[in-house]
Formats: sequence, structure tokens, C-alpha cells
Amino acid sequence: MTDSNLSFFGRVSLAMGTFFAILGNRELAAGVKRLRDGEGFAPAPAPASAPAPAPMAQAAVPVLKEASPVAALQLLGLLQRDARFVDFVEEDIARYSDTEIGAAARLVHDGCRGVLREHFTIRPVREEAEGSRVTLADGFDATAIRLTGNVVGSAPFHGSISHRGWKVEEVRLPRVAERHDATVIAPAEVEL
Repeated sequence: MTDSNLSFFGRVSLAMGTFFAILGNRELAAGVKRLRDGEGFAPAPAPASAPAPAPMAQAAVPVLKEASPVAALQLLGLLQRDARFVDFVEEDIARYSDTEIGAAARLVHDGCRGVLREHFTIRPVREEAEGSRVTLADGFDATAIRLTGNVVGSAPFHGSISHRGWKVEEVRLPRVAERHDATVIAPAEVEL
């Protein structure tokens, strides 16, 4: 079993051991805190009189990039414009009957579907039908396939597709003017 595929009990054992090691070692605790903060693990230098600690493997810390909210706000604006999505979600629907909610949901659904089809090309991650049996070889793309259920051992994994997943192949959002305020997803309307 690889280090990245520890069993549940292996992870519990590691967590308990790490917990007590952190309680007893302030340098280790500081290093773990830096790692959790995304700074990478670099143990503090030991005092000159202390023996050198055993080298620790440096964990690969993913580089996080800040996402621009403009595209998300633009999509939200399109969903509002064509489907009244924000109006629907922000409405207190407790006072409406199920029939009224269903009728409104149909309109919102049609509008949302239209926006997605106009601005995105979306395809299934897996082409097999849901319920199909599949085998996932070692090295499968874990960003595109999430294992669920009783996940033990290592690949190859054998299971059934419970959801085919979705991936975006193409994005066709309209260009926006430099001074466009994307935070205004729907302007207020004043009838004269």
C-alpha cells in the first residue's frame, strides 16, 4: 500500500502518532502549522548544542492561485438575465404551493439550461452508462474520478459508475468592457 493510499486505520494510527508528536515537539508543531498555512515544511534550526534532528521528507505543497471572480460573476449575471436564477433562489418560497414552485422551477431550469448550452460545451467525464461496471487502473485521474463506497487497497479498482461526471470542453463567455462592474449581476429597475 502506498503512502498516499493509507487505509482508514493506517490514517487513524498516523493521526494519533502525529498528534502526540506535535504535543511533545514545538518545532514539529510550528512546521506542521506552516505546512497547513501553505508555506511548506521547513523545521526551525536546532540550537547549536542540540543534536541535529533526522531529516524529514518535505511534503509537496500545491501552489494555490487566486481565482478571478469576474468570470463567476459574469456567469451569475447571465443566469439571472436569462433564468431569473438569483430572484428564484432569494425568494422565500415557503408561502407558495408546490405547484407554483414547480412552475417557477421549470422556467428557471429552461433558462439555466439555455445559458449553459450557449456559453459552455459540457461533456460527461465517462462515456459509459451509469450502472456500467468499470476497472480503474493504477494512475487513474483522481481529479476526474472520485472513488466512493468501501475504498480499500490500491488500484486496479473495480466498481460501477454511479455518476458519469461532467467536464467543460469549451467556454464562450462574452467579453466585458474594462470598466464593467461585474459585481452588478442585475441592475435595479426603475419604471417611469
